Amino acid sequence: AVAAAKNRSGGVGEGAAVEVQEGPRFRRVCVFCGSSSGKRSSYRDAAVELGKELVARRMDLVYGGGSLGLMGEVSEAVHKAGGHVIGVIPTTLMGKEITGVTVGEVVAVSGMHERKAAMARNADAFIALPGGYGTLDELLEVIAWAQLGIHTKPVGLLNVDGYYDFLLAFIDKAVDDGFIRPSQRHIFVSAPDARDLVRKLEDYVAVEEENPATPKLRWEIEQVGYKATLQFVPAAYLVL
Repeated sequence: AVAAAKNRSGGVGEGAAVEVQEGPRFRRVCVFCGSSSGKRSSYRDAAVELGKELVARRMDLVYGGGSLGLMGEVSEAVHKAGGHVIGVIPTTLMGKEITGVTVGEVVAVSGMHERKAAMARNADAFIALPGGYGTLDELLEVIAWAQLGIHTKPVGLLNVDGYYDFLLAFIDKAVDDGFIRPSQRHIFVSAPDARDLVRKLEDYVAVEEENPATPKLRWEIEQVGYKATLQFVPAAYLVL
């Protein structure tokens, strides 16, 4: 921020530098993570750390809407620190992924495709905590969308205790064997802790298409076959 320069009358003179409060680059960050907490306490600690980091940077959380596992840890951390939480969950999974009282704002959708579409539409960046098949599905889809030019939103891996080392090694193998272009190896970022990862996301510059003549797809969820009808449900009603 630049300090304000006042003129002799006490006001801010013409051409004077005026103090500007810089806001966060992202308003909302979508976090993909497991409905299990995993076997290591470091995974739970990382989810809590990430939640606190988002609030410290005045960023809202968009996530899968569950109250179990790392989903519950990160959403509770954001909520307790005073941040805003938006959970997106299919109605059919409410009994499986929600126990007790959820926090924040809950968006009920009809299925998994609508869930991913709604999360993507409502986020300015994406972060993957440790998780299983569902987390990988969500993560790789937004990376593939970036590769296709559907969006230029930053994507990051929170590589807690080397959890994603094998995935990163696989991607390096795919680059070496010609299935991923070398420039697209950096279509996402990774870091072992939340603070470094968020900084990398804020510094991220979208990878330029090597062939500028390649047509770009517009950021319209309907173009990838998703038409989500959002239904907002007060969290207090979701006590299952």
